[in-house]
Amino acid sequence: MKCENAVALVTGAAKRVGRAIALELAAAGCDVAIHYHHSEADAGELVERIEKLGRRAIAVRGDLATSDVPACIVATVRRQLGGLDVLVNNASVFVADPEGGFDPAHWPRVFQINTFAPAALIAAAEDALIAGGRGKVVNLCDISADRPWKNHMAYCASKAALINVTRSAARRLAPHVQVNGVSPGIAVFPDNYDEKLREKLVAKVPLHRPGSPADIANAVRFLVEQADYVTGQIINVDGGRSIVG
Repeated sequence: MKCENAVALVTGAAKRVGRAIALELAAAGCDVAIHYHHSEADAGELVERIEKLGRRAIAVRGDLATSDVPACIVATVRRQLGGLDVLVNNASVFVADPEGGFDPAHWPRVFQINTFAPAALIAAAEDALIAGGRGKVVNLCDISADRPWKNHMAYCASKAALINVTRSAARRLAPHVQVNGVSPGIAVFPDNYDEKLREKLVAKVPLHRPGSPADIANAVRFLVEQADYVTGQIINVDGGRSIVG
C-alpha cells in the first residue's frame, strides 16, 4: 500500500511505543490522528513534530474504558482528516492482578481497554477502511498471550482475546481490509522494574538485548506499507524470546 496521503489513527500515541508508531507512519507519508487520554501536552508536541514533517496531524482525546468513545474517536478523525485508511490499536493498560487472588472488579477495565475497545474501533472504522480501498488494521498484542505470567492473568487473557479478535476481523473484513497483529516482547520496561529484574529478563532473550519502540514501529510500518498479501497474522517482535523455554 502506498502510504502517501493515507490517514492513520494510532491509539495511545502520545508516548512510548505509540509515539514511535505515529512518527514512523508519518515518515511513510501518512497523515496521523494521535489518540490520547491524559497526556495532552505530549500529544500536542507530537502533532507539531508530525506537521514539521509535512504531514497533517490532530490530537483526539478519549477514555477507551467508556463504551461510546471508540465510535466518537473514529467520527472525529473522519470529520477532521477526511477519511481513515489505517487503524493501529496500540492503547493498552498493563497492570498486575490485585494481591490476594482473583478480584472480579479488576477484569472489566482491563478487557474494556485491551480487547473491547480495539474491536469497537475496528467496527466503527469499517466503512471508512473499505471506502478508501486500502484499509489496514494493526493490533498491538503481546507474547504473553501464549506465555502467560502468573501475576498478570487479566492482562494476558485480554491480549489472548485480542489475538482472536485480530484473526476473526481478518476473516470478516477480507478481501477489503487486512487485519494483523504485532506481539512485542520487551519494548519498553515499566518504570518500576529495577536493574536486576531488567537484566534477568534480557538474559532470556536470544538476541541478548531488549527491544525498542522503533523495533515495534518498524514492524507496524511493514504491515501497513509492504505486506499487501498478509492478513490474520501475528508477528512476534521479541528478539526470539517466544522460541525458548
